[in-house]
Amino acid sequence: MKEIQGQPLPLGVTIMNEKVNFSVEVPKGKTCRLLLYHAGEEKPCAEFEFKEALGTVRYLALQELETEEYEYNYQIDNHIVIDPYVKGLAGRETWGKEKELQKHEIRGRICGESYDWEGDRPLNLPANEVIAYSLHVRGFTKHPSSKTADRGTFAGVIEKIPYLKELGVNQIHCMPVYEFDECGRRRNYWGYGEAYFFAPKSAYAASGDGVKELKTLVKECHRAGIEVVLEMPFTQDTSKLMILECLRYYCMEYHIDGFILNPFHSPMDVLRSDPVLKNCKLMIHDLGFQTVMRRFLKGDEGMVTDVIYWLRHIPKQEGTCNYIANHSGFTLNDLVSYDGRHNEMNGENNQDGPEYNYSWNCGAEGPTRKKAVVDLRDRQMRNAVMLVMLAQGTPCLLAGDEFCNTQKGNNNVYCQDNPVGWIDWTRIEKHGAFFSFVKSIIRLRKKYPVFMPGEEMTGMSYSNKGVPDVSYHGENAWRVPAEVSSRQLGVYYSGDEKRGEIPCYVAYNMHWLSHSFALPALPKDYGWYRVASTQEGVLEQGEYLKNQRSVEVKERTIIVIAGMKNEKH
Repeated sequence: MKEIQGQPLPLGVTIMNEKVNFSVEVPKGKTCRLLLYHAGEEKPCAEFEFKEALGTVRYLALQELETEEYEYNYQIDNHIVIDPYVKGLAGRETWGKEKELQKHEIRGRICGESYDWEGDRPLNLPANEVIAYSLHVRGFTKHPSSKTADRGTFAGVIEKIPYLKELGVNQIHCMPVYEFDECGRRRNYWGYGEAYFFAPKSAYAASGDGVKELKTLVKECHRAGIEVVLEMPFTQDTSKLMILECLRYYCMEYHIDGFILNPFHSPMDVLRSDPVLKNCKLMIHDLGFQTVMRRFLKGDEGMVTDVIYWLRHIPKQEGTCNYIANHSGFTLNDLVSYDGRHNEMNGENNQDGPEYNYSWNCGAEGPTRKKAVVDLRDRQMRNAVMLVMLAQGTPCLLAGDEFCNTQKGNNNVYCQDNPVGWIDWTRIEKHGAFFSFVKSIIRLRKKYPVFMPGEEMTGMSYSNKGVPDVSYHGENAWRVPAEVSSRQLGVYYSGDEKRGEIPCYVAYNMHWLSHSFALPALPKDYGWYRVASTQEGVLEQGEYLKNQRSVEVKERTIIVIAGMKNEKH
């Protein structure tokens, strides 16, 4: 190999035709050397001193360097330093390697291998057509019950793609998949904190090659019509330049469809205006929908006005999803099974994790055999799924919620790399009826376009019939039940006949008493048909309502009624 003139940007290692460029930021007054290692060896085989500098950037380039045969680090003064922009790491292929690593044991890979994308491109699914699903790559398949050959890896997720298609989701949200240090005073299971953001985690790869395996996951998901969104929280010390370059890199190199970002750490305006990221989904977590719908679900008073907003709200720029449970907090099953957090296993005296969960145990704390409590919990989980899937924004399920996965009341499993934090797939057999219900409600959302409009409805009329696109009702038609004591709401979506949309009415009764809901009048020759409910899921065939003016809705129940052309009865 031969040293030649390099260039300061881009930072990191860049393969340019016949040369490999190395660029790193070094504090003023410090020396810097490039250390090269034969792949797999822990002692350097060659060293090069950085002589060129621009500002605080040192750079050089090498010719005739066989990239697959070498790995690298930097030596700044007397310290061995891993490149902050490293694209892949060697030495971290094994998850949870507890022993103290020697200074040369972790090395940067020079990633230049070609990858056959077979014509793959990001899917660019419209936001209103997305059904999202949030998962942890390791925890999704690590449990023995996952029955995957490569548990806890990108390959394990690939094995579950047929399952994801059966469920009906078309976008997965992956918790951090970059190189973070999981070993510390407590296991860093989630992966938040300092990390090498450009490098996919090699311990998440069955082959040990995180770069190739993440690309294969993306390609196979795209082949199945599923987008891949990465959670990239970064840290408060991450520079805006690094954030921008990192997201660009994943878009270009990995065909990633979107990112979930921490808006306090990421320059959202800059990212949204960047031409490379223009078609990329830039998202943030928002607790607004979750908090309101959890309180409505358990029967808090004074929630109707906020519920109306979140049922209708479609963010134009925030890029948020509607979820009632996510990784930070209770699972859906635990939301209806525990009044308080039970994080004793975390070793922080149960002081960590959200204190306010807006949960309700339905009459018993934790597991119970009381039939009344078990039945109520099942009904409340079904209501929760319908609240998420029938709202107008993009819905998102937490992995395992579709078959009542539990974390035993732990609402902060950041350190639980064990069955508490993993998905228990045996529960799909125990809760098969609920799993079937969730699939049916996802199909319902897709069947009726009024539940997934491209733009937020305004309550104004856009048809010649003079009927608003969305309106709100209660025991009296056209009157919002906005009293503080009200725990029920009827929502009428009139639909656009020109677009083939069927009008639908959803009656939400979160009260512990039954209520009658007045039904708006339909056009001539049309009638109201019950098509879904909390108890039944989606009916195979709509059931004509004998009373076309009102409908009785049992306590803690949601029903969906569609306006269809009358048949003879």
